[in-house]
Amino acid sequence: MYPIFFVSLIFIGISMLVSAILKSRFTAFGKIPLASRLTGKEIAERMLKENGIYDVKVISVEGFLTDHYNPANKTINLSPEVYGSYSVAAAAVAAHETGHAVQHATAYSWLTLRSKMVPAVQFSSSIVNWILLAGVFMASSGSSTLLLVGIGLFAMTVLFTVVTLPVEFDASNRALAWLQNTNVTNPEEFPKAKSALKWAALTYVVAALAAVVTLVQYILIYMNRR
Repeated sequence: MYPIFFVSLIFIGISMLVSAILKSRFTAFGKIPLASRLTGKEIAERMLKENGIYDVKVISVEGFLTDHYNPANKTINLSPEVYGSYSVAAAAVAAHETGHAVQHATAYSWLTLRSKMVPAVQFSSSIVNWILLAGVFMASSGSSTLLLVGIGLFAMTVLFTVVTLPVEFDASNRALAWLQNTNVTNPEEFPKAKSALKWAALTYVVAALAAVVTLVQYILIYMNRR
């Protein structure tokens, strides 16, 4: 067994730790009310308006931390804890997702690239695990072609996770700048919103690093079987 497998286990542990901290932060900051008393929905709508965006709807979706922006139908989807809440956590999440809408409206290059990659990544992710599994099995019998195909497909997913990083960081930077400049969060609330988004960003960093490590793992297997 390659040492890289142990590194993968370490990343799994780190990912679980970061996710646990993220959830605890959002739970804690979700109990701190904003002095402005603006709900997540109101914050998103105000940020959209102040950026001259009028064709994006803010809607509520089920689940915890299921918040996202959908460029296909131009909707900001907020979880119940964010949509109707006026907490620090709700402000951070709502502003972040609106940041993606602003990226879309301004044709932010990294978001455009990421959007173009979605169809290919959706296809590759649906079959890559089976191809890699079969490829590793066949490589042990002397045929490594299928494994190489699997590596190529998985590389698309890895590239997608890497491209996602600047998209998420930029959305958070836009959100934090807006929250601070508009005084939606006061000097006591702003650092907490910043902390929440920092831990959210770390989940993407860990995912990207884990994907890169896994790709290297398969490349090493391929090289060893040649």
